[in-house]
Amino acid sequence: MDSDNQREDGHNTSPIWVSDRPESSEQTSAAKPSAPTSTYAPVERASVLDLLQQPRVRRLRNRVLLGVAVAVVVGFLVRDWRIGVTAGVIAAIAEAIYRSRSNSSVPAWRRTSVAERRTEAQLRRLERNGYRTLHARAIPGSEAQIDHLVVGPTGVYAVDSEKWDRRLPVRVQMGKKLFHGPFDMKDRLSEAKWEASEASKLISEKLGHEISVVPSLAIYGPAVPWKIMTIRDVDVYEGHRARKWITKRERALTAAEIDRIYEIAAQVLPPRYGED
Repeated sequence: MDSDNQREDGHNTSPIWVSDRPESSEQTSAAKPSAPTSTYAPVERASVLDLLQQPRVRRLRNRVLLGVAVAVVVGFLVRDWRIGVTAGVIAAIAEAIYRSRSNSSVPAWRRTSVAERRTEAQLRRLERNGYRTLHARAIPGSEAQIDHLVVGPTGVYAVDSEKWDRRLPVRVQMGKKLFHGPFDMKDRLSEAKWEASEASKLISEKLGHEISVVPSLAIYGPAVPWKIMTIRDVDVYEGHRARKWITKRERALTAAEIDRIYEIAAQVLPPRYGED
């Protein structure tokens, strides 16, 4: 939720779809005289310029240019072309690694906040440890969504990523009330708890036995003056702790159980914006 004294969690946004269908067959036929059909359609050949404009080709071109530039500069400074080439290769590899980590598997027009991308980057690192994640999953029959549903050896988790105004402090009263500056975040806690409860219910019904989905808020922006605190049954923590929050628990699921729960979750919690 991006909030500069007002809430902007992005959950109510939706993509703009543009239809590429003709207005109607009748309008088309009226606008143009009928023409004899042809058995063969002309084939347009892609030009070299069109190929160079492809995003993947542009990235590769820029990476090569970066490597060459670094190689020339370093080689000139140290007066050794071998060191220059080595530096150029290292620069190209570093750029590729940075690009792969900064890019999101969620298309740009689907992203609601930088907070979700930062959490996704953390969760991607858990894949090597057997965790699987679904992003931007809708709760059927509602406008709510779970930003990240994680299934792994330690259990099942619902993570909602929040980008809050860093100028306003985060505080808790009596262990039951969460405030962001003067704003009571009770509704946001209730929403996160309800989302996880609905996900648990849907997965459990399909699986045949109960599965608990642990709800949480990962807050980015202001400092959170605690590590992890459970407020109204929702774990609240600073965004960069999302990965540790998931992995700190004891192992509870086998690899087979993880795969099964993940498959069911993908079925009962549809993607908010549809599949690619």
